Amino acid sequence: MEFGRVTPGELMEVDFTLPPDPELTIKTLSSAKNSQPLQVHVGCAKWGRKEWVGKIYPPKTKDANFLDEYVKHFDCIELNATFYNVYPPETIAKWKEKAATNPDFKFCPKFSQSISHIRRLKNAEEITTQYYNGIMAFGNQLGPLFLQMGDNYTPKSLPDLKLYLQQLPQDVPVFLEVRHKEWFSVPETRVTLFNMLHELNIGAVITDASGRRDVVHMERPL
Repeated sequence: MEFGRVTPGELMEVDFTLPPDPELTIKTLSSAKNSQPLQVHVGCAKWGRKEWVGKIYPPKTKDANFLDEYVKHFDCIELNATFYNVYPPETIAKWKEKAATNPDFKFCPKFSQSISHIRRLKNAEEITTQYYNGIMAFGNQLGPLFLQMGDNYTPKSLPDLKLYLQQLPQDVPVFLEVRHKEWFSVPETRVTLFNMLHELNIGAVITDASGRRDVVHMERPL
């Protein structure tokens, strides 16, 4: 992944200090004290890593068995695969079956790039329906959905973003990641964005990348 990548020499110069919790996060955390206990899941973006064979996966593990081995070590996955393709329920059901050995495992499928990057959330109703029809086959192993917008998706598109989020089904949690610096550098825009997410019951992905400290935030609208 190139996003936020720095050279080893530059890494030593990065300030990894996290910003303080904003007012919205403090409010959200306070209201969550009496809710369900915090759950933490750990995972990667994909299971198809050939370089893990002989390290995390047993020697001579075949590609077709990578997911079987992955669920033995992690209990969630970002699932980058759904960013590149919209899969039918039949394919999703096969993945779910492989993960059945770990009942706590969660798939967190990324929205298709056809929705987020190509259509940029406009005129995306049909492809969104296809996406949901597929991922619902994960059943009880479906985790939050990950809507990642491109680096060039600016606050000028806020009306389109709000309209799209308003139309999404309410029964599956959705978390949004925005990467353009103006979402964070302009205080009014930042407040408007995260208050909107709070009102729509949409979560925010906290991006912590070495070379993009300008998008690091501690906002928790959900």
